[in-house]
Amino acid sequence: MLFNSFSFGLFLPITLLLYWAVGFKRIKTQNTILLVASYFFYGLWDWRFLFLIIASSLVDYYAALAIRESEKNNNQKLYLYSSILWNLGVLFIFKYYNFFIDEFALLFNMQQGEYAFSTLNLILPVGLSFYTFQTMSYTIDVYKKRIKPTRNLLSFLCFVSFFPQLVAGPIEKASNLLPQFSKKRSFKTEEVKEGLRQILWGLFKKMVIADNAAYIVNMVYASPEDYGSLSLLYASVLFFFQIYGDFSGYSDIAIGTAKLFGFKLSKNFNIPYLAKSVTDFWQRWHITLTRWFTDYVYFPIIQKKLRSNTRRNVAIFLTMGLIGLWHGADWTFVIFGIFQGILIILERTPLTKERKSSLFHKALIPNFLVPLFSFAFITISSILFRSSNIDELWLIFKRIFYFIPSENIGQLINKTFLVFLFIMMASEIVTRYKNFPLTQIDKYFNRPTRWIIYYILIFLIFQYAGFKEDFIYFQF
Repeated sequence: MLFNSFSFGLFLPITLLLYWAVGFKRIKTQNTILLVASYFFYGLWDWRFLFLIIASSLVDYYAALAIRESEKNNNQKLYLYSSILWNLGVLFIFKYYNFFIDEFALLFNMQQGEYAFSTLNLILPVGLSFYTFQTMSYTIDVYKKRIKPTRNLLSFLCFVSFFPQLVAGPIEKASNLLPQFSKKRSFKTEEVKEGLRQILWGLFKKMVIADNAAYIVNMVYASPEDYGSLSLLYASVLFFFQIYGDFSGYSDIAIGTAKLFGFKLSKNFNIPYLAKSVTDFWQRWHITLTRWFTDYVYFPIIQKKLRSNTRRNVAIFLTMGLIGLWHGADWTFVIFGIFQGILIILERTPLTKERKSSLFHKALIPNFLVPLFSFAFITISSILFRSSNIDELWLIFKRIFYFIPSENIGQLINKTFLVFLFIMMASEIVTRYKNFPLTQIDKYFNRPTRWIIYYILIFLIFQYAGFKEDFIYFQF
C-alpha cells in the first residue's frame, strides 16, 4: 500500500476513526488497533513476510529480556550475539546472499560445472533493512544499559511495525519511539493540523517533483549511450532531486501521519542541497541512518584504547562503505559509499603537520566555489547511485568526460517542472529553520490565504503529478 494511493486514502481515515473512537485512556486498545492496522498495511505487499517481521520482533524482545535478567556477562553477550546473528543473518540471506555467491563464483570461476553455486529465488521483503536495524539497535542499547527492556510485548510489536515509518523509516531508536506506546495520546487539534500539512507537503514533493523528475531520469538512464555530456549531467543532477523529493516526501508523509495518531518521529532531512561539505551533507541527508551507523559502527571503532587519526579514518571508511552496501547488493553502491568515505577523510585530514586546514577547508575554497564543489559531489554521487551496474557507470562517465555534444538536451528540459522545483527549493530555504514549509502557517497567514495555499498545492498535485512511481527506498 503506497502513501500516494487511493487505498491508503481509505485505510488512513478508517484507522484514525477507530483509533480515536475508543478513547485516549484505552492505551492497550489503541495499540491493538495500531498493531492490526500495521500488519494489514504490511501484509498487503506479501502476507508471508508478516511471519518474518513477527519473528524478528520476538527474537529481539526475548533477547533483551534475557540480557537484562542474566547476571553473567558471558551470557549477556551470548544473547546479544544471538540477536545480532539472527538480524544480520536474515538481512544477508534475503538481500546479500545472491550477490556474494555470484561474486565468489566469478572470482573462482565456479559459475558452471560440478562445483557451481546456486542462488536463491527470494523476494526482498519491503522495509527489511529499516525494521531490522531498528530492532537490532534496541537489543544493543539494552546490553549497553542505555535503556531498560520493556515487558510490554504489545508495545514492542507496535514499535517494530508502526506503519507510518515501517517500510522506509525514519529509523527510530527505542529510547525515542517505544515509550510513546506506553503513554496516553490525546487528540490535539493543532498536532492534527500540522500532520495534515506535512502530509500535503510530502505528497507535493513526491508526486509533483520526484515523479516528474523520474520520467526524465529513467528515459536517459534507460539508454545513456544515446545522450551527450550535458544531457547526462542534467539527468544525474535531476536524479538527486528525484530521490530527495521521493524519500524526503515519504518521510514528511510518515512524520505527518504519525502526528495524526499522537506520535512524534525523528526528522530525517534538513535541506541537503544547502550542504557545504560531504560531512555536512550526511548530517542533513537520511539523518536517522547516519546516526545509526555513527552510534553502532563508527563510535565503537574509535572509542577503543588506541585512538589515532588512522583508526578514525579506518572507521570513516568502513562506516561509509557499509552505508553504501546497506543501500543495495551491487558494486555501484559499494563504490558510492567508498567515494563518500574518501571525501570525508580528505575533509578531515590536515594538508601538512604545520597546517591544520584540510583539502576542503573553507579557508582554501572561496565561497563562490562551494556551490561548484557541491554540484560536482552531488552529480558524481547520483551517477554512482543510479547506475544499474559497473559497465553502465563506466559508460556514463566516459560520455560525460569525452564532452559529447548534447543535441537532444532541449527535449529533456521541462520549464513547468523547473518552476515547481524552484518553488520547492525556495519554500524550504526560506523556512529552513522550521521542520517544513507549512509549519505553523496559521501564524503568518490569515485563514483565506492559508486555504488558497492549500488548494494551490492540491491542484498542482492532481494536475501536474507525474506517472506514479514506487518510493525508491522501498527497494532497500
